Amino acid sequence: MNAIISAVGHYVPETRLTNADLEKLVDTSDEWIMSRTGIKERRILDTKKGTSHMAVKAAEMVLAQRGISPEEIDVLLTATVTPDLLVPSMAAVVQRELGATRCWGYDLNGGCTGFLCAFTTAAQFIESGRYRKVLVIGADKMSAIIDYEDRNTCILFGDGAGAVLVEPSDDDDTGVKDFILHMDGSGEDYLYMTGGGSRHPASLSTVNDKMHYLYQDGRTVYKHAVNGMADVFLRVLERNGLSGEDVNLFIPHQANYRIIDAVAKKVGISKDRVMINVHKYGNTTAGTIPIALSEAHQENRMKYEDWVVMAAFGAGFTWGSVLLKWALK
Repeated sequence: MNAIISAVGHYVPETRLTNADLEKLVDTSDEWIMSRTGIKERRILDTKKGTSHMAVKAAEMVLAQRGISPEEIDVLLTATVTPDLLVPSMAAVVQRELGATRCWGYDLNGGCTGFLCAFTTAAQFIESGRYRKVLVIGADKMSAIIDYEDRNTCILFGDGAGAVLVEPSDDDDTGVKDFILHMDGSGEDYLYMTGGGSRHPASLSTVNDKMHYLYQDGRTVYKHAVNGMADVFLRVLERNGLSGEDVNLFIPHQANYRIIDAVAKKVGISKDRVMINVHKYGNTTAGTIPIALSEAHQENRMKYEDWVVMAAFGAGFTWGSVLLKWALK
């Protein structure tokens, strides 16, 4: 029994934070940001709303596309690094707001690779035969953990959510074919947020020391991201007897245009077969791949039985790739 994506959707807030807006906050310019990241603008969620708001909107789009009710969902997996609360899980909040009263689920923190981790978990739930409908959501409100006085970080991130429904299919020609996932805990030193956990619980000193913001060593992350994503892209194809020429669409994590471009060149895939929307949304962490997947579907970038590769790299470090044959017509 194969696991297929039977519906896909996304949601981004209406409010835009442009490079011109950032010029008023930090010492930067549109030219500087574009030349280093390829990002023109990013979407920002209302400060009074949590990540779950976007997750529910993306999920509702999926359910409408598939024509089913929330009560038909068996399992709900939410990939995020910015849950509304530490307790309960964002999955529980989304379940309540969505009205998916029959499902169980949980949150998964895999950084920017989070959606792939949750998606491959869902595929295995389906392949086991225990469940029929697993809803996977990747969503992050990165504006909640970004220091808008840190010009190296604040230019990169935005808010957004994407979702897919994973179901079984008897069609052996489509669905999830393979995946590779990795983790290297030494990456903690290069991409982290120290405040708010059990090591450094929230206090006046952690707030004053700006420990509740995300920090990263951009050069180190760039190097590992390019090498890691290129490696898993090539390996997942090689072990399935495929090459880059067989891939109809590559959907990489949308962190930075320079990373995407470097990976594409390293694996030898032409730009016209790479889905890119980082210029519109910036890095939405767990949201980037499902948002790009949803927009690619809306733009008819994928046809039935097309080979699709998704690859990501994130905090941890975590990285991975998924190979699938598109099932939607």
